[in-house]
Amino acid sequence: MHNWPITLDDVRGAQKMLAGIARVTPMEGSRYLSGLIGAPVHLKCENLQRTGSFKLRGAYVRIAGLSPVQRAGGVVAASAGNHAQGVALAAALLGVRSTVFMPVAAPLPKVAATREYGADVRLHGATVDEALLAAQRYAEATGAVFIHPFDHWDVVTGQATVGLEVLEQCPEVRTILVGVGGGGLLAGIAAAVKPLRPDIRVVGVQAAGAAAYPPSLAAGRPVSLQHVATMADGIMVGRPGDIPFEVVNTLADGIRTVSEDALSRALLIGLERLKLVVEPAGAAPIAALLERPDSFEGPVVAVLSGGNIDPQLMQRVLRHGLAAAGRYLSLRVRLADKPGSLADLLAVLTRVDANVLDVAHVRIDPRLGLTEVEVDLHLETKGPEHCAAVVGELRDSGYVVSGESSSG
Repeated sequence: MHNWPITLDDVRGAQKMLAGIARVTPMEGSRYLSGLIGAPVHLKCENLQRTGSFKLRGAYVRIAGLSPVQRAGGVVAASAGNHAQGVALAAALLGVRSTVFMPVAAPLPKVAATREYGADVRLHGATVDEALLAAQRYAEATGAVFIHPFDHWDVVTGQATVGLEVLEQCPEVRTILVGVGGGGLLAGIAAAVKPLRPDIRVVGVQAAGAAAYPPSLAAGRPVSLQHVATMADGIMVGRPGDIPFEVVNTLADGIRTVSEDALSRALLIGLERLKLVVEPAGAAPIAALLERPDSFEGPVVAVLSGGNIDPQLMQRVLRHGLAAAGRYLSLRVRLADKPGSLADLLAVLTRVDANVLDVAHVRIDPRLGLTEVEVDLHLETKGPEHCAAVVGELRDSGYVVSGESSSG
């Protein structure tokens, strides 16, 4: 039997505290994802929360729980984005001074938003870990209270209010999918849902390149990864929090990992099919549905945890997502080096409705004859079947095609 300082009454109390502070975010159905898994899929849109993510909930409950003396000393946090904004707004709403350390390379929109919410932003270090050390030193030197992004019971209690909203908005739910970094959101949702509905499966989703929970659960204790790398910066955490791990280890129904390809495809689907801007961390539950559509009992609720994505990252991720969905095709075609050859090639591509994005001639290659040239082509296509049709048409027309690459 667990002995946690968090009860359902605490979560309900947090829900009342957050009334008028955090939005009760909408629950949207998705016909596309429902068709994919053969059961209803609903999206809990925390990407539409104030500050663009669920982080406001935990930050507000944590800061609201400070004593008057602690509040007078201010609060300090470290984050590359979502937690920074959550702490900044929560502190401003509670009249508490906040200082937030962010990495020097933090996306400019997130830095600007954190400042606009009222925080004193200090850029320090190349990574969140370096910013974290600076924040902890600042706390020791000034007496400001350090607000951890996930490893505190008050933070978990605040995030647990998402779980209560899910039960209220979709009581028929059978599976809840939640993106996982340190584990605060997953722990909170599990702590709220399981006592009321133990039949519901609460499943975490991690990026394969930052999946600290599977080895930690296997070991029975938090284990640190030596290396983390994923586009999903919101869940790029190398070690589970001690407090969230305790809850997840006891209550959650396992962790799924998803590839970078699946994350980028999920983000693309968010824009194209769901009409929602979702950051890669927030798209992790959609990625899990894409990779294993037959492995979740419906109705499913996918928690879209955040929508704060840097436009430059979005551009790169969308390009990657289009490639992963077979929407780009790169190939090399050998031609006779004479006038009209390229026009003939392009006519073939026109017949199969492939849009040419880029063309480059390669003339200096020992494999080429004196009267030959190779053309590197980058094409916009309509999916894996169209890619195969394009290559087939070129070969049927007598062209030597090599180096083709697309994925889907």
